[in-house]
Amino acid sequence: MKKDIILCGVGGQGILSIATIIGEAATQANVNLKQAEVHGMSQRGGDVQSNLRLSTDPIYSDLISMGEADVIISMEPMEALRYLPYLSKDGVIVTSNKPFVNIPNYPEEEALFAELASLPNVVQLDIEQVAKDAGSVRSANVVLLGMASKYIEIVSDEALRNAVATIFARKGEKVVESNLKAFDMGAEAAK
Repeated sequence: MKKDIILCGVGGQGILSIATIIGEAATQANVNLKQAEVHGMSQRGGDVQSNLRLSTDPIYSDLISMGEADVIISMEPMEALRYLPYLSKDGVIVTSNKPFVNIPNYPEEEALFAELASLPNVVQLDIEQVAKDAGSVRSANVVLLGMASKYIEIVSDEALRNAVATIFARKGEKVVESNLKAFDMGAEAAK
C-alpha cells in the first residue's frame, strides 16, 4: 500500500506541522516515508509545499510525479488548484474554503470555487471556524488534517492522534487537548 500526499498552503499556516505529524504517525506505524519540502517566503506569505510519500514497500524518490498524488491537502483553495496537475485521476483534494488573499492578482472567489466545484473529489470546510469552535484558531491546520485522515488510510486515525499528542506535548496538555479536539472535529466534519 502507498499514499502520495501533497501538502500546500501559504507560509505560516502550519503546513510543515501537518507534515511533521503525518511523518511521526508513519514512523510510529513502521511505514516507510520520504519527504521533500519547498519553503516559500513564509514571513511574506509565500508558497509552502511538501511532498509526502508513504508506503509499506521501499520508496526510491521523495518527489511525487505529475498525475500521481493520491491526496492534496491544502490550507488555501488557490494553492490546491496550483498543484492540480500532480493529482491522480482518482485523487482527492482536501482544502480550506477560506481564501488567503496575499497577492494583487488573486483570482476572483467565484471563479476559484467554480473550478473546485468542477472537480470530482473535493472536500472543503471553513477550518478556521471549526478550529475556533474547538478552542484554538491556531489549530486550523489540525482540523484540516482530521478532514484528510480518512484519505490517508496507510496510517490510522489512532496513529495520527498519537502523533498530534507527541508533537504538541512540549506545549502543554491544554494545547494537546485543543489539537486533538480540532483533529476529531475535522474528521467528523469530513464524514
